Amino acid sequence: MNELSEKHLQILKKQNGGCKCHRSQTATGHRQPPATGSYRSQTATDQNVNFRTNRRKEMKDTNVLSDTNAAVDVNWLEQLLRSAGKLFQDRTLAGQTREKGVADYVTAVDYEVQQYIRTQLEEQYPETQFLSEEKSNDDVDRNGLVWVLDPVDGTTNLIHDYQASVISLALMDKGESVLGMIYDPYMNELFLAERGKGSFCNGTRIHVSRAASMEECLIAIGTSPYYKELAEKNFDLFKRLFMDCQDVRRSGSAARDLAYVACGRLDGYLEQRLKIWDFAAGMLLVREAGGCVRDYQGENLGATMIANVVAANSVVTELIKEKYLKTE
Repeated sequence: MNELSEKHLQILKKQNGGCKCHRSQTATGHRQPPATGSYRSQTATDQNVNFRTNRRKEMKDTNVLSDTNAAVDVNWLEQLLRSAGKLFQDRTLAGQTREKGVADYVTAVDYEVQQYIRTQLEEQYPETQFLSEEKSNDDVDRNGLVWVLDPVDGTTNLIHDYQASVISLALMDKGESVLGMIYDPYMNELFLAERGKGSFCNGTRIHVSRAASMEECLIAIGTSPYYKELAEKNFDLFKRLFMDCQDVRRSGSAARDLAYVACGRLDGYLEQRLKIWDFAAGMLLVREAGGCVRDYQGENLGATMIANVVAANSVVTELIKEKYLKTE
């Protein structure tokens, strides 16, 4: 894979002076998107102009979440994610990478998508906080009203053009997800859940599977690739699951796996040490589709930053917890 040039590395480390954030951006350690004029694509620039125009035209056709402190235009958000997803096709941006840690990479696509979505959200909802993978989040109150974004869930997949990466966006209020959206630009599937309103894929209602035994189940696993020290314990668990279920799958995208549990393509999913941006949207999708999302001890996840996650229908969740996670 191509590495970022020294110039681009310096750009990535700098603050973006043009950000319209309502909070101070002076804290050190922020990993900001590149400024316009570095490797910002013309597509992203054009999309910003189009969204400002379309937003004004569509203000009268607003789908709102009445139980939060802000009116949220869900139709506009869907259009925003679909437009941002076009950046996944830019292989030049995808090839510009930086290693953050063991098996943990960030690409120019991550930064472009994050900056594009962040700019639009902060323009339209300036009082709502913004939490995302590729920025410092020290000033975010996770018990307040906050957007939670993973601009590219499945970055390693994106680098290899494996085409199993998604955008995940949630709105959390008082530590609970009230809106969850996951967009897969390769399949052109947008998963949406609003608290109390059910889960949908491209407008069609979805539900978790009705599997009642492990023998019926296709289970997705996550290998926690940033924590290689967990490999022995993880793969012992995976072997035990594999011996009892129909088969296992590993996609490399936690958000997509959660969306697939929500629509019944997968019967269950589990992974250790997921970050809040990995599961905030998918957690609501699964719950609104009739399923359960818990940590390995059976507790609700809430707004915790890191969690061990298991998701399935209520029967399979309990089976996994009681038979396979008792010693975890």
